[in-house]
Amino acid sequence: MADGDPDLRQTPLVAIHRALGARLIEFGGWLMPVQYGGILEEHRAVRERAGLFDLSHMGELFVDGAGAGDGLAHALISDPRALAIGRAHYSMLCASDGGIVDDLIVYRLAEQSFLVVANAANAAVVSDELADRLAGYAAVLDDRSLDTALVAIQGPRAAAVLSPLTTVSLDALRYYAIGEGTVAGIPALVARTGYTGEDGFEVFIDWNKGEAVWNALAAAGSDAGVMACGLGARDTLRLEAGMPLYGNELDRATNPYEAGLGRTVKLDKPGDFVGRTALEKANRDEPTRRLVGLSVTGRGIARHGHRVLVGDRVSGVVTSGTHSPTLGHAIAMAYIAPSDAEPGTMVAVEIRDQPVAAEVVQLPFYRRQR
Repeated sequence: MADGDPDLRQTPLVAIHRALGARLIEFGGWLMPVQYGGILEEHRAVRERAGLFDLSHMGELFVDGAGAGDGLAHALISDPRALAIGRAHYSMLCASDGGIVDDLIVYRLAEQSFLVVANAANAAVVSDELADRLAGYAAVLDDRSLDTALVAIQGPRAAAVLSPLTTVSLDALRYYAIGEGTVAGIPALVARTGYTGEDGFEVFIDWNKGEAVWNALAAAGSDAGVMACGLGARDTLRLEAGMPLYGNELDRATNPYEAGLGRTVKLDKPGDFVGRTALEKANRDEPTRRLVGLSVTGRGIARHGHRVLVGDRVSGVVTSGTHSPTLGHAIAMAYIAPSDAEPGTMVAVEIRDQPVAAEVVQLPFYRRQR
């Protein structure tokens, strides 16, 4: 059982998860809650009210120094130098062949200070690769992944719950922005980011303060119906929002253009960067596959690895699939042939050796009302 595996890392909130009756599993080398009461209930809590997530397994890499901006511009496909202080953007670390090593969020904390947040399973790889790519630049990489707890509150009531607890002005904090202050009297970075398709916040605090911040948010949100949520709901929420997951939609064999994320590649930025030549070619060439959404109109759930068919021809493969609690039917993301990728195209997903009808649709499946 994962819960008894001594080799798995544990977040500072694992005692809380056990007390709440969470089912704990291995994820990215960590012991993490997949669900508490139930994925459907947790999913609906985030869409309708708010949910609390433990994201302390993520990697937090701080890059400081006069050459931090130039170094990160060389290391990543985006241009962090273009960020205003207090703003963030989505980025990727790509290999020299254009394959995606990890997808990231980059925050600019000060003129010469940045925070790079990496996926849990890739955090060590990203840390090592960044250290190599920053060599020769006046920049220092400080990997604080095991010193930083990360608690997220996501959903339409998130701001109302967090606002009385923090000195950061949430009204002034735009989407993909970060502010420094306190939460429940504890020094914190508060970012208006998330992985659910809802408004929400991610709170970075000292590792040993994770429990205190979680408990403060849980108490403040009790009357608002805030619910502890696990990886299961996080996955259904992000899939409805059309957000890619590393290991499913993104990997070393995939470049950003295939994933529909070519906008993140800043080919016009000054200076060279790792992967530029390969990504310039990928930008010029027609991709051999495209990431699309599938609305499954037949009976069955499309899952990772299921083949996508057009007639007797294999067009591609499903990367993620689930029953959408919000939409009430099965949805999936898949890589398929560009000739089949036009929204409205009818395809079939091979589920238990049977073709099940599906329609190619525009991503995302769900977009919140603003």
